[in-house]
Amino acid sequence: MRARQERAHEIDRGLGRYAEKLSRFVWPWPESRLLVMVFVVAISDFLSTYLVLTFKNNAYESGSVAQWALDKGGFFLLLGVDLMVAGVLSLAAIGIRSFYARIKVQGYGRAAFVFILIPYACFAAFAVANNIILLFRG
Repeated sequence: MRARQERAHEIDRGLGRYAEKLSRFVWPWPESRLLVMVFVVAISDFLSTYLVLTFKNNAYESGSVAQWALDKGGFFLLLGVDLMVAGVLSLAAIGIRSFYARIKVQGYGRAAFVFILIPYACFAAFAVANNIILLFRG
């Protein structure tokens, strides 16, 4: 039984190399840059939303959580919610990466880190782009 377990762990380490290569294809830079990007995009999302809602009369927040935050606490609560979401996802990614490092399959840890944070960063960046288009559209 022990030999099977060791063999399974070796296979996991081998597959972990492929997971790490895939994550490096998606995000070739250090993980710390991804964390910085996540928070920059979260703040950019807030700022662009603030500008659109302040300067466009017919604009509204389409996200249900963001609309709730605006209704309950205004822009200050919206900033808090944006930063909380980015923080929770970042802490989850860091925790999962640490767990995989502890069980010595770092490739899976990096892949999990990247594939948790990249979708959030992409969706938030699309929201920023949409807000900028709305801001400058006539």
